[in-house]
Amino acid sequence: MISEREDVRNIAIIAHVDHGKTTLVDELLKQSGTFRENQEVAERVMDSNDIERERGITILSKNTAVHYKNTKINIIDTPGHADFGGEVERVLKMVNGVILVVDAYEGVMPQTKFVLQKALELDLDLIVCINKIDRPEARPDEVTDEVLELLLELDANDKQLDCPFIFASARNGYAKYNMEDESDNMEPLFETIINSIPAPKGDTEAPLQLLISTIDYNDYVGRIGVGKVDNGVIRVNQEVMIVNHHDTDKHQRVKVTKLYEFDGLNKTEVNEATVGSIVAVSGISDIKIGDTICSVDNPQAIPFQKISEPTIAMNFMVNDSPLAGQEGKFVTSRHLRERLMRELNTDVSLRVEETDNTDCFKVSGRGELHLSVLIENMRREGYEFAVSKAEVLYKTDERGNKLEPMETAYIDVPEDCSGTVIQKLSIRKGELNGMAPLNGQTTRLEFSIPSRGLIGYTNEFLTDTKGNGIINTIFDGYGLYKGDIQYRKQGSLIAFENGEAITYGLYNAQERGTLFIGPGEKVYAGMIVGQTGRAEDIEVNVCKTKHLTNTRSSSADDALRLVPPKVMSLEQSLEFIDSDELLEVTPKHLRIRKKILDSTARYRAKKNG
Repeated sequence: MISEREDVRNIAIIAHVDHGKTTLVDELLKQSGTFRENQEVAERVMDSNDIERERGITILSKNTAVHYKNTKINIIDTPGHADFGGEVERVLKMVNGVILVVDAYEGVMPQTKFVLQKALELDLDLIVCINKIDRPEARPDEVTDEVLELLLELDANDKQLDCPFIFASARNGYAKYNMEDESDNMEPLFETIINSIPAPKGDTEAPLQLLISTIDYNDYVGRIGVGKVDNGVIRVNQEVMIVNHHDTDKHQRVKVTKLYEFDGLNKTEVNEATVGSIVAVSGISDIKIGDTICSVDNPQAIPFQKISEPTIAMNFMVNDSPLAGQEGKFVTSRHLRERLMRELNTDVSLRVEETDNTDCFKVSGRGELHLSVLIENMRREGYEFAVSKAEVLYKTDERGNKLEPMETAYIDVPEDCSGTVIQKLSIRKGELNGMAPLNGQTTRLEFSIPSRGLIGYTNEFLTDTKGNGIINTIFDGYGLYKGDIQYRKQGSLIAFENGEAITYGLYNAQERGTLFIGPGEKVYAGMIVGQTGRAEDIEVNVCKTKHLTNTRSSSADDALRLVPPKVMSLEQSLEFIDSDELLEVTPKHLRIRKKILDSTARYRAKKNG
């Protein structure tokens, strides 16, 4: 018999990047008494990964639970970046409702539309939380209208259109039903969750069904499957069958060795869990996202949408430069292969393929950010390797036409910069679909542009908008190939020989362009030490010393004034490299180099190519 579990609510918090989801979860945890009175709590406690904390973004969805009155509220904090959209799609299968967080100043953004569309498709109940109402430039009434317009545009049903709106300042820890209300806590939001989000339903007497929506990984226990019990009861030591909606041949008998429920920031071991509980199951070595754990007598798979396909790829290869192996702990192809395969345990939007060369792997992901986060994680773990320029993955339709991934880009720029941005994006095959003033000084542009047109554009964009521009993109399916794009207009300054950069050599080289290195840095022939203002590459000798004569002393070098080098971040380096170049990644350095280090061989290859 189907019944409701009134003591449980399952919700996901969804929003565009940086609209305050994770800060909101912090407050719900604090005000539900999850932490002791005197406990020190880090800001954005849910962003546990170093890179998440540094960049202020959420990369992996996280599970937590709070208790309010007599109800347990399971909360899933989801990523806002389009590159991690695969995470959002899956976790929504575990919940009965969502809190859509919208910034009271920025309003509806591309990712707001993407995550809301996913929630509406699954017919989930909705609470809209207009956050950051304490911002001086907040415009909550206009943003409320924007959200209602978006709901109409996405064909929301009457119940979704009639959803409750809550106004909050997560940073200051309060929420209210109306802007004019007085409030100093989150109670209005807690009450709205209890009253507006339906309790999970299921049949406790029916055979077990539990859909795995996320995978956690732990070195001690291996893979951990996380999902919601849809029907029946799951118990420790129970024998179960694993089936998969998309893989009808899969019928695997296994035993549940450990079972956990979420409580605050911890997992608590339990002996059994019933309908509506979000649980973590360990002890099943090759459990995958989309698998259904069910009873042995009646194995019925729960339908599950396929994970979004990757749109961008780059090659990861063993570092073979003259400075290889000096800084990394893990440098061989075996190390590289093991680490990439381990990433597949938890990242379902990633693909890793072997290539003809045993030292090289083709890694495909959802976007540049997706792959750069993986590179940064590996680098911090002590891996040393090289990566190629990111390239988009093409498809062919039935008629043999070449298709490429397209993006919708929403760009907010100061009024006086819009002309430059439109011109630059037109060269990159972008089509302007809309243009509207935002608040007197800012213009919002909407472009349809091939994904490859945006590769390597961010730096140029920030320069053109004097650092004031904001660009947000969202994947918009595959479209017909738009033709060739001219990427980098500047050539590279290439080191002429192996050695150490000297002030005198750098002084002569800086007249040719912008340098990426300073004196005392190790260089090798074929390494890129700077960027020229001209289209072609130039070889320079940065290790050159001045010939000493009776009348000239070496101390005269002190008078040479060097312009400070341009230090490139990982993202900037990945954007800068061209198709005939590689980025050498070590725990301590990022070096850009030509694929072919020898200048004669490089010249021949270009001539024959």
